[in-house]
Amino acid sequence: MPTPGERLRLLGALLAAPVAESRELLEDFSAHHGWLAAPLEELAATSLEEWQAEHTRLFVNGHPRTVCPPFQSAWLDGMMPGPATAAVAGLYRRLGLEEDGISPDFLGTMLECAAHLEESLGEPGQGEQVQAVQVQAVKDALWQEHLGRWLPQFTQALRDESRLALYRVLGGQLAAVCGENCA
Repeated sequence: MPTPGERLRLLGALLAAPVAESRELLEDFSAHHGWLAAPLEELAATSLEEWQAEHTRLFVNGHPRTVCPPFQSAWLDGMMPGPATAAVAGLYRRLGLEEDGISPDFLGTMLECAAHLEESLGEPGQGEQVQAVQVQAVKDALWQEHLGRWLPQFTQALRDESRLALYRVLGGQLAAVCGENCA
């Protein structure tokens, strides 16, 4: 059974542009994530170029517009980068995390941060309870002040707009994670 952190990392990884090895990696993940089975069947009959085109249409450069930009600033500010980008970068600084060249408000980066926070919580021992309370506060801020403000709209758009089951299922999985953490 995957941990919550592993689940978040997988969901973030599914936002990456597909490459030749992507199907094989998804097959490996499907052993512990049964929800990948149906999308894998569809992808078996889909060329890599078609998959890449759908990824681009949804997340990068659709025409006449990109329907599911995976960036907080696109949803909250209507532009990239925007004030929401700086806000989430500030949250990362509170954690001592450094930028890696990817926009801090990219959903994959935000899910990686959420995974890091999940793993930091663990089971606090004596003397670690104060740190656990602080980590929980940052985790709550990430979900309530950032992801919870735009992820529901993103996931709905992804489920409505995607031509591939993989991204529709990803939208459902992200909606479930948001429901678990934003309630």
